[in-house]
Amino acid sequence: MAATAIPIDTLPSINPATGEVLAHFERTLASWLPEIVSRGRVAQSAWARLPIRDRCAKLRGLREQIMASRSELADAVVRESGKPRVEALFADIFVALDSAEYWSKNAASALRTRRVPHHSTAAKAKRGYLAYDPLGVIAIISSWNYPLAIPLSQIIPALAAGNAVVCKTSDFTPQCGALIEKLFSDAGFPKDLVKIVQGGGEVGQALIDASPDKVIFTGSVATGRGVAEACAKKLIPSVLELGGKDAMIVLADADLEVASSAAVWGSYTNCGQVCLSVERLFVEQSAAEKFIALCVEKTKKLRIGPGNDPSTDVGPLIRPQHVRRMIDLVEDAVSRGANVLCGGIARPDLGLNFFEPTVIARVDSSMKLFQEETFGPILAIQIMKDAQEAITHANDSPFALAASIWTKSKTRGLALAAELRAGAVMVNDAISYFGIAEVPHGGCRASGWGRTHGQAGLLEMAQMKYIDVDGLPRSEKPWWYRYGSGLERAADAFLQYEFSGGLGAKLRNARGAMTTFFRDHGL
Repeated sequence: MAATAIPIDTLPSINPATGEVLAHFERTLASWLPEIVSRGRVAQSAWARLPIRDRCAKLRGLREQIMASRSELADAVVRESGKPRVEALFADIFVALDSAEYWSKNAASALRTRRVPHHSTAAKAKRGYLAYDPLGVIAIISSWNYPLAIPLSQIIPALAAGNAVVCKTSDFTPQCGALIEKLFSDAGFPKDLVKIVQGGGEVGQALIDASPDKVIFTGSVATGRGVAEACAKKLIPSVLELGGKDAMIVLADADLEVASSAAVWGSYTNCGQVCLSVERLFVEQSAAEKFIALCVEKTKKLRIGPGNDPSTDVGPLIRPQHVRRMIDLVEDAVSRGANVLCGGIARPDLGLNFFEPTVIARVDSSMKLFQEETFGPILAIQIMKDAQEAITHANDSPFALAASIWTKSKTRGLALAAELRAGAVMVNDAISYFGIAEVPHGGCRASGWGRTHGQAGLLEMAQMKYIDVDGLPRSEKPWWYRYGSGLERAADAFLQYEFSGGLGAKLRNARGAMTTFFRDHGL
Protein backbone atom coordinates (compact mmCIF):
# COMPACT_ATOMS: atom_id res chain seq x y z
CA MET A 1 0.00 0.00 0.00
CA ALA A 2 1.10 3.58 -0.49
CA ALA A 3 2.66 5.04 2.66
CA THR A 4 0.15 7.64 3.77
CA ALA A 5 -0.23 9.41 7.11
CA ILE A 6 -3.68 8.48 8.43
CA PRO A 7 -5.22 10.46 11.28
CA ILE A 8 -5.78 8.23 14.29
CA ASP A 9 -9.42 9.24 14.69
CA THR A 10 -10.42 8.47 11.10
CA LEU A 11 -10.75 5.49 8.79
CA PRO A 12 -9.06 5.50 5.37
CA SER A 13 -11.01 4.58 2.27
CA ILE A 14 -8.46 2.63 0.21
CA ASN A 15 -8.71 1.55 -3.42
CA PRO A 16 -7.49 -2.07 -3.43
CA ALA A 17 -6.60 -1.86 -7.15
CA THR A 18 -4.09 0.96 -6.62
CA GLY A 19 -3.46 1.24 -2.89
CA GLU A 20 -4.52 4.88 -3.09
CA VAL A 21 -6.12 6.43 0.00
CA LEU A 22 -9.25 8.01 -1.43
CA ALA A 23 -10.60 9.79 1.64
CA HIS A 24 -10.86 9.66 5.40
CA PHE A 25 -14.05 9.11 7.40
CA GLU A 26 -14.71 9.85 11.03
CA ARG A 27 -14.24 6.88 13.30
CA THR A 28 -17.07 6.30 15.78
CA LEU A 29 -15.76 6.29 19.33
CA ALA A 30 -16.78 3.28 21.38
CA SER A 31 -17.96 5.60 24.16
CA TRP A 32 -20.62 7.05 21.83
CA LEU A 33 -22.46 3.77 21.31
CA PRO A 34 -24.75 3.84 24.38
CA GLU A 35 -26.06 7.27 23.35
CA ILE A 36 -26.47 6.20 19.71
CA VAL A 37 -28.50 3.13 20.73
CA SER A 38 -30.52 5.23 23.17
CA ARG A 39 -31.44 7.71 20.44
CA GLY A 40 -32.33 4.78 18.22
CA ARG A 41 -34.80 3.58 20.85
CA VAL A 42 -36.53 6.96 20.89
CA ALA A 43 -36.79 7.01 17.09
CA GLN A 44 -37.99 3.39 17.03
CA SER A 45 -40.80 4.07 19.48
CA ALA A 46 -42.38 6.58 17.10
CA TRP A 47 -41.59 4.52 14.00
CA ALA A 48 -43.26 1.40 15.40
CA ARG A 49 -46.49 3.31 15.96
CA LEU A 50 -46.75 4.02 12.22
CA PRO A 51 -49.05 1.61 10.38
CA ILE A 52 -46.95 -0.94 8.53
CA ARG A 53 -48.30 0.25 5.19
CA ASP A 54 -46.86 3.70 5.94
CA ARG A 55 -43.50 2.11 6.72
CA CYS A 56 -43.69 0.23 3.42
CA ALA A 57 -44.39 3.47 1.59
CA LYS A 58 -41.13 4.81 3.01
CA LEU A 59 -39.35 1.75 1.62
CA ARG A 60 -40.69 2.58 -1.83
CA GLY A 61 -39.12 6.01 -1.42
CA LEU A 62 -35.85 4.35 -0.45
CA ARG A 63 -35.98 2.19 -3.59
CA GLU A 64 -36.40 5.34 -5.69
CA GLN A 65 -33.48 6.96 -3.89
CA ILE A 66 -31.24 3.93 -4.53
CA MET A 67 -32.26 3.89 -8.18
CA ALA A 68 -31.53 7.59 -8.60
CA SER A 69 -28.14 7.19 -6.88
CA ARG A 70 -27.15 3.89 -8.49
CA SER A 71 -24.23 5.28 -10.49
CA GLU A 72 -22.68 7.00 -7.47
CA LEU A 73 -23.26 3.90 -5.35
CA ALA A 74 -21.73 1.55 -7.92
CA ASP A 75 -18.67 3.79 -8.24
CA ALA A 76 -18.17 3.70 -4.47
CA VAL A 77 -18.43 -0.10 -4.40
CA VAL A 78 -15.85 -0.39 -7.19
CA ARG A 79 -13.46 2.05 -5.54
CA GLU A 80 -13.55 0.39 -2.11
CA SER A 81 -14.06 -3.32 -2.87
CA GLY A 82 -12.23 -3.51 -6.20
CA LYS A 83 -14.87 -5.57 -7.98
CA PRO A 84 -15.76 -4.88 -11.63
CA ARG A 85 -18.53 -2.35 -12.06
CA VAL A 86 -20.77 -4.94 -13.72
CA GLU A 87 -20.63 -6.97 -10.51
CA ALA A 88 -21.38 -3.90 -8.41
CA LEU A 89 -24.52 -3.31 -10.49
CA PHE A 90 -25.69 -6.93 -10.68
CA ALA A 91 -24.95 -7.84 -7.06
CA ASP A 92 -24.85 -4.86 -4.72
CA ILE A 93 -27.23 -2.47 -6.48
CA PHE A 94 -29.70 -5.09 -7.72
CA VAL A 95 -29.96 -6.83 -4.34
CA ALA A 96 -30.51 -3.53 -2.53
CA LEU A 97 -33.17 -2.40 -5.01
CA ASP A 98 -34.93 -5.74 -5.04
CA SER A 99 -35.00 -5.96 -1.25
CA ALA A 100 -36.65 -2.53 -1.02
CA GLU A 101 -39.06 -3.44 -3.81
CA TYR A 102 -40.03 -6.80 -2.36
CA TRP A 103 -40.56 -5.77 1.27
CA SER A 104 -42.37 -2.58 0.36
CA LYS A 105 -44.98 -4.83 -1.30
CA ASN A 106 -44.96 -7.87 0.95
CA ALA A 107 -44.01 -6.94 4.52
CA ALA A 108 -47.57 -5.99 5.51
CA SER A 109 -48.96 -9.35 4.50
CA ALA A 110 -46.01 -11.31 5.96
CA LEU A 111 -46.40 -9.61 9.35
CA ARG A 112 -50.19 -9.53 9.57
CA THR A 113 -51.84 -10.95 12.69
CA ARG A 114 -53.21 -14.40 11.87
CA ARG A 115 -55.54 -16.97 13.42
CA VAL A 116 -54.15 -20.06 15.11
CA PRO A 117 -56.67 -22.92 14.76
CA HIS A 118 -57.08 -25.06 17.87
CA HIS A 119 -57.46 -28.81 17.38
CA SER A 120 -58.11 -30.05 20.94
CA THR A 121 -61.54 -30.13 22.57
CA ALA A 122 -60.12 -28.32 25.62
CA ALA A 123 -59.23 -25.28 23.50
CA LYS A 124 -62.27 -25.14 21.22
CA ALA A 125 -63.80 -22.28 23.19
CA LYS A 126 -60.71 -20.14 22.57
CA ARG A 127 -59.56 -18.03 19.65
CA GLY A 128 -55.81 -17.76 19.18
CA TYR A 129 -53.80 -15.23 17.20
CA LEU A 130 -50.16 -14.75 16.27
CA ALA A 131 -48.93 -11.18 16.20
CA TYR A 132 -45.48 -9.86 15.30
CA ASP A 133 -44.06 -7.00 17.34
CA PRO A 134 -40.87 -5.06 16.63
CA LEU A 135 -37.83 -6.10 18.64
CA GLY A 136 -36.56 -2.56 19.20
CA VAL A 137 -33.02 -1.64 18.13
CA ILE A 138 -31.26 -4.18 15.92
CA ALA A 139 -27.46 -4.11 15.66
CA ILE A 140 -26.05 -5.15 12.30
CA ILE A 141 -22.33 -5.86 11.98
CA SER A 142 -21.63 -6.20 8.29
CA SER A 143 -18.82 -7.15 5.91
CA TRP A 144 -16.83 -5.50 3.14
CA ASN A 145 -17.25 -7.93 0.24
CA TYR A 146 -20.78 -6.76 -0.63
CA PRO A 147 -20.77 -3.41 1.16
CA LEU A 148 -24.27 -2.40 -0.01
CA ALA A 149 -26.09 -5.67 -0.71
CA ILE A 150 -25.46 -7.32 2.64
CA PRO A 151 -26.27 -4.47 5.04
CA LEU A 152 -29.17 -3.04 3.02
CA SER A 153 -30.85 -6.43 2.58
CA GLN A 154 -30.82 -6.70 6.39
CA ILE A 155 -31.63 -3.09 7.30
CA ILE A 156 -34.68 -2.96 5.01
CA PRO A 157 -36.68 -5.85 6.56
CA ALA A 158 -35.65 -4.68 10.02
CA LEU A 159 -37.29 -1.32 9.32
CA ALA A 160 -40.33 -2.94 7.73
CA ALA A 161 -40.86 -4.86 10.98
CA GLY A 162 -40.81 -1.60 12.95
CA ASN A 163 -37.27 -1.59 14.33
CA ALA A 164 -34.47 0.94 14.44
CA VAL A 165 -31.01 -0.12 13.21
CA VAL A 166 -27.48 0.67 14.26
CA CYS A 167 -25.17 -0.81 11.62
CA LYS A 168 -21.42 -1.12 11.84
CA THR A 169 -20.18 -1.36 8.28
CA SER A 170 -16.71 -2.67 7.52
CA ASP A 171 -13.70 -0.51 8.22
CA PHE A 172 -12.51 -1.49 4.71
CA THR A 173 -15.51 0.26 3.10
CA PRO A 174 -16.24 3.44 5.07
CA GLN A 175 -17.47 5.42 2.07
CA CYS A 176 -20.11 2.80 1.30
CA GLY A 177 -21.19 2.96 4.93
CA ALA A 178 -21.53 6.72 4.82
CA LEU A 179 -23.58 6.48 1.61
CA ILE A 180 -26.00 4.01 3.24
CA GLU A 181 -26.82 6.47 5.99
CA LYS A 182 -27.20 9.24 3.40
CA LEU A 183 -29.69 7.10 1.42
CA PHE A 184 -32.04 6.85 4.38
CA SER A 185 -31.65 10.51 5.23
CA ASP A 186 -32.34 11.60 1.64
CA ALA A 187 -35.35 9.24 1.48
CA GLY A 188 -36.91 11.06 4.44
CA PHE A 189 -36.56 8.42 7.16
CA PRO A 190 -36.68 9.76 10.73
CA LYS A 191 -33.46 10.97 12.29
CA ASP A 192 -31.59 8.32 14.34
CA LEU A 193 -33.74 5.48 12.97
CA VAL A 194 -30.84 4.18 10.84
CA LYS A 195 -27.38 4.99 12.13
CA ILE A 196 -24.12 3.85 10.55
CA VAL A 197 -21.18 3.56 12.91
CA GLN A 198 -17.63 3.32 11.60
CA GLY A 199 -14.67 1.47 13.04
CA GLY A 200 -13.07 -1.87 13.72
CA GLY A 201 -13.70 -4.62 16.22
CA GLU A 202 -13.74 -2.25 19.19
CA VAL A 203 -16.81 -0.51 17.75
CA GLY A 204 -18.55 -3.83 17.14
CA GLN A 205 -17.87 -4.87 20.75
CA ALA A 206 -19.12 -1.53 22.05
CA LEU A 207 -22.28 -1.89 19.97
CA ILE A 208 -23.06 -5.24 21.61
CA ASP A 209 -22.18 -3.81 25.04
CA ALA A 210 -24.78 -1.08 24.43
CA SER A 211 -27.46 -3.83 24.68
CA PRO A 212 -29.33 -3.80 21.37
CA ASP A 213 -32.30 -6.15 21.13
CA LYS A 214 -30.70 -8.42 18.51
CA VAL A 215 -27.37 -8.71 16.71
CA ILE A 216 -27.00 -9.76 13.07
CA PHE A 217 -23.41 -10.50 12.13
CA THR A 218 -21.77 -11.35 8.80
CA GLY A 219 -18.09 -12.26 8.84
CA SER A 220 -15.47 -14.82 9.76
CA VAL A 221 -15.88 -17.83 12.03
CA ALA A 222 -13.29 -16.50 14.48
CA THR A 223 -15.00 -13.12 14.85
CA GLY A 224 -18.41 -14.80 14.89
CA ARG A 225 -17.41 -16.85 17.92
CA GLY A 226 -16.49 -13.64 19.73
CA VAL A 227 -19.82 -12.06 18.74
CA ALA A 228 -21.73 -15.12 19.96
CA GLU A 229 -19.90 -15.08 23.29
CA ALA A 230 -20.47 -11.35 23.79
CA CYS A 231 -24.18 -11.74 22.97
CA ALA A 232 -24.54 -14.78 25.23
CA LYS A 233 -23.19 -12.86 28.23
CA LYS A 234 -26.04 -10.35 27.82
CA LEU A 235 -28.65 -12.87 26.58
CA ILE A 236 -28.95 -10.99 23.28
CA PRO A 237 -30.27 -13.19 20.44
CA SER A 238 -28.12 -13.29 17.32
CA VAL A 239 -28.02 -14.31 13.68
CA LEU A 240 -24.57 -15.36 12.45
CA GLU A 241 -23.55 -15.78 8.80
CA LEU A 242 -19.99 -17.04 9.06
CA GLY A 243 -19.04 -18.02 5.55
CA GLY A 244 -18.87 -21.26 3.68
CA LYS A 245 -16.88 -23.86 1.85
CA ASP A 246 -19.45 -24.47 -0.83
CA ALA A 247 -19.36 -27.67 -2.85
CA MET A 248 -20.18 -27.94 -6.55
CA ILE A 249 -20.95 -31.47 -7.77
CA VAL A 250 -20.73 -32.01 -11.53
CA LEU A 251 -22.24 -35.28 -12.70
CA ALA A 252 -21.31 -37.01 -15.94
CA ASP A 253 -24.68 -36.21 -17.51
CA ALA A 254 -24.34 -32.46 -16.92
CA ASP A 255 -23.97 -29.95 -19.74
CA LEU A 256 -20.22 -29.55 -19.31
CA GLU A 257 -20.01 -26.31 -21.31
CA VAL A 258 -22.52 -24.63 -19.02
CA ALA A 259 -21.21 -26.25 -15.85
CA SER A 260 -17.61 -25.22 -16.56
CA SER A 261 -18.70 -21.61 -17.16
CA ALA A 262 -20.58 -21.73 -13.86
CA ALA A 263 -17.54 -23.15 -12.05
CA VAL A 264 -15.30 -20.40 -13.40
CA TRP A 265 -17.73 -17.61 -12.54
CA GLY A 266 -18.69 -19.18 -9.21
CA SER A 267 -15.04 -19.39 -8.17
CA TYR A 268 -13.80 -16.01 -9.36
CA THR A 269 -16.69 -13.54 -9.11
CA ASN A 270 -15.67 -10.73 -6.76
CA CYS A 271 -12.21 -12.33 -6.98
CA GLY A 272 -13.58 -15.31 -5.05
CA GLN A 273 -14.38 -13.14 -2.04
CA VAL A 274 -17.90 -14.48 -1.64
CA CYS A 275 -19.25 -16.62 1.20
CA LEU A 276 -21.10 -18.64 -1.47
CA SER A 277 -18.07 -19.13 -3.76
CA VAL A 278 -17.46 -22.51 -5.34
CA GLU A 279 -14.55 -23.61 -3.15
CA ARG A 280 -14.72 -27.40 -3.49
CA LEU A 281 -15.57 -28.89 -6.86
CA PHE A 282 -16.30 -32.60 -7.25
CA VAL A 283 -16.57 -33.93 -10.80
CA GLU A 284 -17.62 -37.43 -11.77
CA GLN A 285 -14.69 -39.39 -13.17
CA SER A 286 -16.07 -40.11 -16.63
CA ALA A 287 -16.55 -36.38 -17.29
CA ALA A 288 -13.46 -35.11 -15.46
CA GLU A 289 -10.95 -34.78 -18.29
CA LYS A 290 -13.20 -32.74 -20.56
CA PHE A 291 -14.63 -30.66 -17.72
CA ILE A 292 -11.23 -29.74 -16.27
CA ALA A 293 -9.91 -28.81 -19.71
CA LEU A 294 -12.87 -26.48 -20.23
CA CYS A 295 -12.30 -24.83 -16.83
CA VAL A 296 -8.64 -24.21 -17.63
CA GLU A 297 -9.40 -22.89 -21.11
CA LYS A 298 -12.03 -20.45 -19.82
CA THR A 299 -9.94 -19.34 -16.84
CA LYS A 300 -7.02 -18.42 -19.11
CA LYS A 301 -9.30 -16.12 -21.11
CA LEU A 302 -10.27 -13.99 -18.09
CA ARG A 303 -8.94 -10.45 -17.97
CA ILE A 304 -7.48 -9.24 -14.67
CA GLY A 305 -7.45 -5.57 -13.79
CA PRO A 306 -9.03 -2.70 -11.87
CA GLY A 307 -12.78 -2.75 -11.41
CA ASN A 308 -13.27 0.61 -13.15
CA ASP A 309 -11.98 -0.83 -16.44
CA PRO A 310 -15.06 -2.12 -18.36
CA SER A 311 -13.00 -4.97 -19.85
CA THR A 312 -11.98 -6.37 -16.45
CA ASP A 313 -13.39 -9.77 -15.50
CA VAL A 314 -11.54 -10.31 -12.22
CA GLY A 315 -10.49 -7.48 -9.95
CA PRO A 316 -8.06 -7.41 -7.01
CA LEU A 317 -8.24 -8.99 -3.60
CA ILE A 318 -9.09 -6.54 -0.85
CA ARG A 319 -5.69 -6.31 0.93
CA PRO A 320 -2.10 -7.64 0.57
CA GLN A 321 -2.53 -10.14 3.41
CA HIS A 322 -5.23 -11.84 1.35
CA VAL A 323 -2.76 -12.31 -1.50
CA ARG A 324 -0.29 -13.85 0.95
CA ARG A 325 -3.01 -16.26 2.06
CA MET A 326 -3.66 -17.40 -1.54
CA ILE A 327 0.05 -18.08 -1.99
CA ASP A 328 0.15 -20.10 1.24
CA LEU A 329 -2.91 -22.15 0.26
CA VAL A 330 -1.46 -23.00 -3.16
CA GLU A 331 1.94 -23.88 -1.69
CA ASP A 332 0.33 -26.14 0.91
CA ALA A 333 -1.70 -27.95 -1.75
CA VAL A 334 1.27 -28.41 -4.10
CA SER A 335 3.41 -29.74 -1.25
CA ARG A 336 0.75 -32.40 -0.66
CA GLY A 337 0.53 -33.48 -4.30
CA ALA A 338 -1.89 -31.07 -5.97
CA ASN A 339 -1.28 -29.86 -9.52
CA VAL A 340 -1.65 -26.19 -10.55
CA LEU A 341 -3.10 -26.19 -14.07
CA CYS A 342 -3.14 -22.42 -14.54
CA GLY A 343 -2.62 -19.30 -12.46
CA GLY A 344 -1.47 -19.74 -8.89
CA ILE A 345 0.74 -16.65 -8.72
CA ALA A 346 0.51 -13.08 -7.49
CA ARG A 347 0.61 -10.26 -10.05
CA PRO A 348 2.57 -7.39 -8.47
CA ASP A 349 2.97 -5.90 -11.93
CA LEU A 350 -0.74 -5.04 -11.76
CA GLY A 351 -0.75 -4.01 -8.09
CA LEU A 352 -0.15 -5.36 -4.60
CA ASN A 353 -3.57 -7.04 -4.37
CA PHE A 354 -3.77 -8.98 -7.63
CA PHE A 355 -3.65 -12.77 -7.83
CA GLU A 356 -4.22 -14.84 -10.96
CA PRO A 357 -7.40 -16.94 -11.16
CA THR A 358 -6.22 -20.45 -10.45
CA VAL A 359 -7.33 -23.97 -11.40
CA ILE A 360 -5.78 -26.63 -9.20
CA ALA A 361 -6.47 -30.35 -9.52
CA ARG A 362 -5.60 -33.55 -7.65
CA VAL A 363 -6.76 -31.87 -4.47
CA ASP A 364 -7.71 -33.97 -1.47
CA SER A 365 -9.47 -33.36 1.82
CA SER A 366 -6.22 -33.14 3.82
CA MET A 367 -5.29 -29.85 2.17
CA LYS A 368 -6.10 -26.43 3.55
CA LEU A 369 -7.84 -25.69 0.24
CA PHE A 370 -10.52 -28.19 1.22
CA GLN A 371 -10.62 -27.54 4.97
CA GLU A 372 -10.41 -23.74 5.36
CA GLU A 373 -12.46 -21.02 3.72
CA THR A 374 -10.43 -19.80 0.73
CA PHE A 375 -12.12 -16.47 0.00
CA GLY A 376 -10.05 -15.97 -3.12
CA PRO A 377 -9.82 -16.87 -6.84
CA ILE A 378 -8.90 -20.56 -6.60
CA LEU A 379 -10.93 -23.33 -8.25
CA ALA A 380 -9.98 -26.57 -6.49
CA ILE A 381 -11.09 -29.78 -8.21
CA GLN A 382 -11.34 -33.33 -6.93
CA ILE A 383 -12.33 -36.29 -9.12
CA MET A 384 -15.00 -38.64 -7.75
CA LYS A 385 -15.92 -42.11 -8.98
CA ASP A 386 -19.67 -41.44 -8.69
CA ALA A 387 -22.37 -39.16 -7.25
CA GLN A 388 -22.54 -40.88 -3.86
CA GLU A 389 -18.84 -40.46 -3.27
CA ALA A 390 -19.21 -36.79 -4.21
CA ILE A 391 -22.05 -36.34 -1.71
CA THR A 392 -20.00 -37.98 1.04
CA HIS A 393 -17.03 -35.69 0.41
CA ALA A 394 -19.22 -32.61 0.03
CA ASN A 395 -20.72 -33.25 3.47
CA ASP A 396 -17.26 -33.75 4.97
CA SER A 397 -16.74 -30.13 6.01
CA PRO A 398 -17.28 -28.05 9.13
CA PHE A 399 -19.07 -25.53 6.89
CA ALA A 400 -22.61 -25.98 5.61
CA LEU A 401 -23.78 -22.82 3.85
CA ALA A 402 -24.73 -23.76 0.27
CA ALA A 403 -23.95 -26.16 -2.54
CA SER A 404 -24.82 -26.89 -6.16
CA ILE A 405 -25.51 -29.98 -8.26
CA TRP A 406 -25.14 -30.13 -12.03
CA THR A 407 -27.12 -32.70 -13.98
CA LYS A 408 -29.58 -32.83 -16.86
CA SER A 409 -31.98 -34.81 -14.68
CA LYS A 410 -34.16 -32.67 -12.45
CA THR A 411 -35.30 -35.78 -10.58
CA ARG A 412 -31.75 -36.85 -9.85
CA GLY A 413 -30.76 -33.31 -8.90
CA LEU A 414 -33.56 -33.02 -6.36
CA ALA A 415 -32.82 -36.45 -4.90
CA LEU A 416 -29.15 -35.61 -4.38
CA ALA A 417 -29.99 -32.15 -3.02
CA ALA A 418 -31.91 -33.85 -0.23
CA GLU A 419 -28.72 -35.66 0.81
CA LEU A 420 -26.53 -32.55 1.03
CA ARG A 421 -26.07 -30.80 4.35
CA ALA A 422 -26.39 -27.11 3.52
CA GLY A 423 -28.62 -24.10 4.05
CA ALA A 424 -29.34 -23.98 0.31
CA VAL A 425 -28.76 -26.27 -2.65
CA MET A 426 -29.00 -25.04 -6.23
CA VAL A 427 -29.54 -27.44 -9.14
CA ASN A 428 -27.82 -26.16 -12.31
CA ASP A 429 -26.96 -22.74 -10.90
CA ALA A 430 -24.62 -21.30 -8.29
CA ILE A 431 -24.64 -18.39 -5.83
CA SER A 432 -27.52 -16.46 -7.40
CA TYR A 433 -30.21 -17.55 -4.93
CA PHE A 434 -28.78 -14.84 -2.62
CA GLY A 435 -30.33 -12.27 -4.96
CA ILE A 436 -33.88 -13.65 -4.61
CA ALA A 437 -35.48 -11.52 -1.90
CA GLU A 438 -38.03 -14.11 -0.78
CA VAL A 439 -35.45 -16.91 -0.32
CA PRO A 440 -33.88 -17.43 3.13
CA HIS A 441 -30.09 -17.26 3.39
CA GLY A 442 -27.97 -18.91 6.06
CA GLY A 443 -26.31 -22.15 7.05
CA CYS A 444 -25.49 -24.39 9.98
CA ARG A 445 -22.47 -25.79 11.79
CA ALA A 446 -19.47 -23.46 11.27
CA SER A 447 -21.50 -21.42 8.79
CA GLY A 448 -23.53 -20.00 11.67
CA TRP A 449 -27.18 -19.95 12.63
CA GLY A 450 -30.38 -18.08 11.89
CA ARG A 451 -31.47 -16.67 8.55
CA THR A 452 -31.52 -13.40 6.65
CA HIS A 453 -33.74 -12.68 3.60
CA GLY A 454 -37.14 -14.17 2.93
CA GLN A 455 -39.97 -14.77 5.39
CA ALA A 456 -37.58 -16.53 7.77
CA GLY A 457 -35.24 -13.53 7.72
CA LEU A 458 -38.09 -11.09 8.27
CA LEU A 459 -39.31 -13.06 11.29
CA GLU A 460 -35.79 -12.80 12.76
CA MET A 461 -36.56 -9.07 12.96
CA ALA A 462 -39.79 -9.50 14.94
CA GLN A 463 -40.98 -10.76 18.30
CA MET A 464 -43.65 -13.40 17.82
CA LYS A 465 -46.51 -12.98 20.28
CA TYR A 466 -49.42 -15.34 20.84
CA ILE A 467 -52.76 -13.78 21.86
CA ASP A 468 -55.46 -15.98 23.36
CA VAL A 469 -59.09 -14.83 23.66
CA ASP A 470 -61.34 -17.06 25.72
CA GLY A 471 -64.86 -17.52 24.38
CA LEU A 472 -66.39 -18.32 27.79
CA PRO A 473 -65.26 -15.39 29.92
CA ARG A 474 -67.91 -16.05 32.61
CA SER A 475 -66.91 -19.67 33.16
CA GLU A 476 -64.29 -21.07 35.51
CA LYS A 477 -61.98 -23.43 33.68
CA PRO A 478 -62.13 -27.21 34.32
CA TRP A 479 -58.49 -27.44 35.40
CA TRP A 480 -58.71 -24.69 38.03
CA TYR A 481 -58.89 -25.27 41.79
CA ARG A 482 -60.26 -27.05 43.77
CA TYR A 483 -59.00 -30.56 43.16
CA GLY A 484 -60.36 -33.85 44.41
CA SER A 485 -60.96 -37.52 43.57
CA GLY A 486 -64.01 -36.65 41.47
CA LEU A 487 -61.94 -34.33 39.31
CA GLU A 488 -59.26 -37.01 38.95
CA ARG A 489 -61.84 -39.45 37.56
CA ALA A 490 -63.27 -36.80 35.27
CA ALA A 491 -59.79 -35.84 34.06
CA ASP A 492 -58.98 -39.46 33.22
CA ALA A 493 -62.31 -39.81 31.39
CA PHE A 494 -61.47 -36.70 29.41
CA LEU A 495 -58.06 -38.16 28.42
CA GLN A 496 -59.73 -41.38 27.26
CA TYR A 497 -62.35 -39.40 25.34
CA GLU A 498 -59.70 -37.26 23.66
CA PHE A 499 -56.92 -39.74 22.95
CA SER A 500 -58.05 -43.40 23.16
CA GLY A 501 -59.31 -43.40 19.61
CA GLY A 502 -62.37 -45.14 18.26
CA LEU A 503 -65.97 -44.05 18.54
CA GLY A 504 -66.78 -46.57 21.27
CA ALA A 505 -64.18 -45.16 23.65
CA LYS A 506 -65.40 -41.64 23.01
CA LEU A 507 -69.05 -42.56 23.72
CA ARG A 508 -68.18 -44.46 26.92
CA ASN A 509 -66.19 -41.56 28.33
CA ALA A 510 -68.11 -38.58 26.95
CA ARG A 511 -70.32 -38.05 30.01
CA GLY A 512 -67.45 -38.37 32.47
CA ALA A 513 -65.32 -36.03 30.39
CA MET A 514 -68.03 -33.39 30.29
CA THR A 515 -68.21 -33.26 34.08
CA THR A 516 -64.83 -31.51 34.00
CA PHE A 517 -66.51 -28.60 32.23
CA PHE A 518 -69.66 -28.42 34.36
CA ARG A 519 -68.73 -28.71 38.01
CA ASP A 520 -68.85 -26.72 41.18
CA HIS A 521 -65.30 -25.62 41.94
CA GLY A 522 -66.06 -25.11 45.62
CA LEU A 523 -64.19 -21.85 45.95
